[in-house]
Amino acid sequence: MRILVVEDDKRTSDYMRKGFTERGHVTDTLADGRDALAHASREFYDVLVVDRMLPGLDGLALVKALRASGITTPVLFLTAVGGVDDRVDGLEAGGDDYLVKPFAFSELMARLNALARRPPAQTEKTKLEVFDLELDLVRRHCRRAGHPIDLVPREFALLEFLMRNEGRVVTRTMLLERVWELHFDPQTSVVETHISRLRTKIDKPFDHQLLHTVRNTGYSLHA
Repeated sequence: MRILVVEDDKRTSDYMRKGFTERGHVTDTLADGRDALAHASREFYDVLVVDRMLPGLDGLALVKALRASGITTPVLFLTAVGGVDDRVDGLEAGGDDYLVKPFAFSELMARLNALARRPPAQTEKTKLEVFDLELDLVRRHCRRAGHPIDLVPREFALLEFLMRNEGRVVTRTMLLERVWELHFDPQTSVVETHISRLRTKIDKPFDHQLLHTVRNTGYSLHA
């Protein structure tokens, strides 16, 4: 899993990061609510662990802002505030689960695993669209400006991930994990090669570029 921990207590944050990393999960940590809002809006995560009391933007406001922008990543509130009304506030703000400090790491991990397995609440899309590019997930067809584009299975999976993250920057590591299901860097140019082939098919024959390289960071698909 890719996990974002938003916690301003460094000792607690370091404890969680160490535990998640030891179990093979990719973990980012932030201590400020405003920084977390910007980061979670442009990066992909499977789950978020959010403290209620944060500088910059408190946990409730952070999650409300994420939900208002259409980001549905599961959120677990982790906080010392554990009254019934507090838990209700957290869930009504858009949180999916609530765990009170002090906590057992095994319970935290079990709750996050359950959230990551949970199917999306919304109806799954069967067609993705970015500008004049269309991807039919049922028929496995790709078209741009009405013209069919022939994609091999890996190119289709790569394009699907990019389109699902329209406007966000996706890193090489994210692509290796989500498209190739590799949790290590094979030290090859497999990502770059497939990006080049995909760009040749979806961009080069057309006037408007959609697939952009973000220098020293990754790639972004947007009009």
